[in-house]
Amino acid sequence: MSQYIGEIAALGTACCWSVGSIFFTISSRQIGHNTVNRLRLVVGLILLMVAHYVLTGSLWPRDITYEHWMWFGLSGIIGFAIGDTLLFRSFVLIGPRLAMLMMALVPVFSTLIAWVFLGEVLALTDIIAIVVTIAGISWVVLSRQKTTNITGQKDHYAIGLLCGIGGALGQAIGLVFSKKGLLTGLPPLSGNIVRIFIATLVIWFIASISKNLPATFRSIRERRAVYAMCGGAFLGPFLGVWLSLIAVDNAYVGIASTLMALPPVFLIPLSYWIFKEKITCGAILGTVVTMIGVALIFLL
Repeated sequence: MSQYIGEIAALGTACCWSVGSIFFTISSRQIGHNTVNRLRLVVGLILLMVAHYVLTGSLWPRDITYEHWMWFGLSGIIGFAIGDTLLFRSFVLIGPRLAMLMMALVPVFSTLIAWVFLGEVLALTDIIAIVVTIAGISWVVLSRQKTTNITGQKDHYAIGLLCGIGGALGQAIGLVFSKKGLLTGLPPLSGNIVRIFIATLVIWFIASISKNLPATFRSIRERRAVYAMCGGAFLGPFLGVWLSLIAVDNAYVGIASTLMALPPVFLIPLSYWIFKEKITCGAILGTVVTMIGVALIFLL
C-alpha cells in the first residue's frame, strides 16, 4: 500500500476538489460567489497557517524576500482573487460539473503560456493533446447547448462558460507565477500561504472600498451557506492542496496530475444525484475525451 501513496493522494485530491466544488456551489447560490470567495480565503489561510505551525513550529513562513512577495503575490491575485472569483460565478451559472470541466483548460493554458513566455518547447504531442482536450470540452458544451432553448438560460450558459474559461486562465497564469516563486527555494506550503495572504488582502480591500463588507458579515448568519463554505475551504485550498503536494512528491508528476484532473468525471454522478442535473451521453463521452487529452498533456 505504501508504494501507492502518491497515487492514493492524487485520487484523494480529486475527490476533495469534487466535493469541495459542490459545497462552494451550494454556498455561492445562497450568499453570492464574491462573499464565498472572501470568506473561504480567510478560512483557508487560517487552516494553512495552523498546518504550517504543526510542520515547522511557525505560523508564518520565515525568510520571505521581496522576490517571494512579488511572484507569489501576483500568483495569489490572479489565481485566487480573480480566477477563483470567476470560477465561483461559473459554479452558480452552469453548476460544478461544467465549471470544473473548464478547469481542464488549465494545463492547456499553462503549456501555451510556458511556450510563449518561458521559452519551453511545444512538441507535436503537446499540440495533439491540446486539440483532443479542446475537442472533448467542445463536445460537452455543444451537447448541453442543444438542450438549452430558453433565451435567458442561453445567456447564463454562455456567461458561465466564459467565467469558467476565465477562471482556468487565471489559474494557469497563477501557476506560472508560482513556479517562478518556487524556483527561489521556498517550500510549496509556505508559498501557498503567501499566495492566499495577498489574495485575501486584495479581495477584502476591494470589498471595503465597494462598501460590500456589511453584506459580507450579514451573510455569516446564513448557517447552511457558511457550513458549506467552510467545508469547501477545508476540502479545497487546505486538504486538497496538501494531498496534491503529497501526490507530486510520491508519484510521477504525469500520473499524479492526470489523477488530480478527474473531478469532472467524479462530478457526473454527484451532479445528477445532488443537483438533479440532466447528464447526456454526449456529456459523458466528451468528458472522457477531455480527460484523455489532459492525460496526454501530462504523460507524453
